[in-house]
Amino acid sequence: MAKLIATQIPSLLLTASLSHGEFTVKRRSLPVAAASAATAALLLTACGSGDDKPSDNDKIAGADQGNAEQSASPSASAEADGIDRPKMAFPSDFKMVFDRTEPSDAKEAAALNDAENFVRAINHGIVQQDVADAAYKFYSDPRGTAQAYAKKQIQQYIDGGWTVTGTQRYTDAKVTLASGGNRASVSFCDDDSKFYGREIKSKKVLRTNPSDKDYYFFEIVMTTSKDAKGLWTAEAIEVQTEATQCKA
Repeated sequence: MAKLIATQIPSLLLTASLSHGEFTVKRRSLPVAAASAATAALLLTACGSGDDKPSDNDKIAGADQGNAEQSASPSASAEADGIDRPKMAFPSDFKMVFDRTEPSDAKEAAALNDAENFVRAINHGIVQQDVADAAYKFYSDPRGTAQAYAKKQIQQYIDGGWTVTGTQRYTDAKVTLASGGNRASVSFCDDDSKFYGREIKSKKVLRTNPSDKDYYFFEIVMTTSKDAKGLWTAEAIEVQTEATQCKA
């Protein structure tokens, strides 16, 4: 069955399920968290981390994208805020679907939109095969665990010679603002039952049998940027694996 690679970074243990042949490729595997307590714990931890500063926006290095399309581009509300955001184009065989309602509160909506953009940016780095991709750096705080998490996920795919294909479906989004309104915990479910790794050289899709390992529960602490009004960046992240509460 699947093998695990693990690397310890501050407060988070990153693991990725790797495969070849009958093995599977799944990403974003972190220790199972107590979902009912994780949001509060993450938010309290992040609130003691100091002032927020935006990350550097490096030049994106192009890579084989095939028939690229804006299948997972930032939402219309995010694009209308006047922020000079990095463009993210994806191959036509990969989709990210965010099935949720826009929050009525403007800060909650902005935090949610940019949490989604952070997740998009991880996939963008994988598609670009660029561990220094500008998108995930733009949507994360360089001092936080979220940026280290994104970098590790991208590097594991590069090392394995894989990219992404299929569909990821995100549901049950919730936003909790901290007092002061400059931090928020964003959570959502991720259904990866139709999402797979694909070998870049052979183009072989590494399909998996449906299982509880297809479901993840994300909790991301988002903070406001001081230099880009309206921008929120990911500071900390926890991902629950085998999140059966996310099964439809």
